[in-house]
Amino acid sequence: RNLSLNVEPHTRLEEIPFTHDRKYMAVKCASSALNDNGVFYVKGATERVLNLCSHLLEGGELRKLAPGDRERVAMETASKEDSGMRTLSLCYGSSLGGGSLVYVGHVGIVDPIRNEVPTTISRLHANSVTVKMITGDSQNIAISIGSQLGIHNSRTTALSGDAIDSMSDTELADRIEGVSIVYRSTPKHKMRVIKALQSRSLIVAMTGDGVNDAVALKCADIGVAMGKGTDVCKEAAEMVLANDDMSAILEAVQEGKNIFLNIKNFVRFQLSTSVSALSMIALTTFWNIPPPLNPMQILWINIIMDGPPAQSLGVEPITSGSEFSPPRSPKKQVIDRVMLLRVCLSAFVIVSGTLWIYKNEMVDGQVTARDTTMTFTCFIMFDMWNALSCRSLTKSIVQIDLLGNTTFVYAITASILSLLGLIYLPPLQLIFQTEALGLDDLGLLMGMTSTVLIVDECFKLGYRWMLGRVDEGGGGGSEDRRKLLP
Repeated sequence: RNLSLNVEPHTRLEEIPFTHDRKYMAVKCASSALNDNGVFYVKGATERVLNLCSHLLEGGELRKLAPGDRERVAMETASKEDSGMRTLSLCYGSSLGGGSLVYVGHVGIVDPIRNEVPTTISRLHANSVTVKMITGDSQNIAISIGSQLGIHNSRTTALSGDAIDSMSDTELADRIEGVSIVYRSTPKHKMRVIKALQSRSLIVAMTGDGVNDAVALKCADIGVAMGKGTDVCKEAAEMVLANDDMSAILEAVQEGKNIFLNIKNFVRFQLSTSVSALSMIALTTFWNIPPPLNPMQILWINIIMDGPPAQSLGVEPITSGSEFSPPRSPKKQVIDRVMLLRVCLSAFVIVSGTLWIYKNEMVDGQVTARDTTMTFTCFIMFDMWNALSCRSLTKSIVQIDLLGNTTFVYAITASILSLLGLIYLPPLQLIFQTEALGLDDLGLLMGMTSTVLIVDECFKLGYRWMLGRVDEGGGGGSEDRRKLLP
């Protein structure tokens, strides 16, 4: 503030660009007024700049740089870096060789952290996503910023690029999970960190915005480019953050988990319904019993009654707590042993209950419209209760928002209304060979078919108890829990 600068025109004669190995940038400029051969002006990391200097300009006086001066400068820059400032040291001279430049001082640059970033990182940690910071900054700056962000703490360590160079791939892989910050790094260090994490069977997402990040983004399982980054970076990435907002990564993680769970919900409902229908037809054929459903009723069940509820399960919103589930292995199948067990259990209840109703109604050995209507209605009601139980793989229906998925509510409502239309509207009765049922019949069927929900609620209760036992066990429990989780 209130600076008065008298800047003479200069001509740039030469430029030495910044590199991660060099850690400084230099330009050679000649004064138009003095018509000299040019002077080098250098900016860069303090330790590199000091190595180029032999003199110090202080208070307008030029003197030889003493060992105590180097320590004092290092302490001053370290103090600024401890507070999160990035520092640049400055020097000048006629030649870069021989360490004969004149040190003139340093500047501290504040790059403020966005207010929402620490919260986002905390939520990523809650989602079992470990965040690591790879930076070219010095150790003090990296640890200061990492601590403010919530990336670095007393349980984690910081590793330098030089330390990585001295390690073998095996040694780095053994240490990398406990490292939260890699400082004074280069693009090749990013590659080694990614490969070390991948060797631990971890899924690695890498963010970047520069040309040098392109190779690392391509090497990572998920490359994430910044919206303001280079075109090369964006082309190498699988995901681009248009607004450079890290919370978009969190939303993507949560949405990805939810999509997988919804696929499992959809498949489980479709499998249990299909297995039930096929088993019922197969058993009645094997026992030489007249089929309980006519072809029109079977078509209605497969096309109309099962379709909308199943598709509505695919848009189930994210439920509280599901985002905090640990990441699943990419090798984990959608249809696992737990799902097959639940499908078979639900199918057994549906087939047993439907055939019991069919047998109980067919007292004279002849299939009447009432028999098929009761059987048809029983099977559809089983499906509706089963769809309700399939909304969550682990949570009870009292723990979920019953009206949270409006598409599901509309689908179930439409299915029930269409069922009532088939039973009570004369034109549809003629087509589907049904007849009207009394309230006592509907009450019996309602109570009977709700057993599929009750059985699944008991299964969920036992499943949650098993997860709780694994959590209390400690040791290898986290891996066991991952195997049990959907």
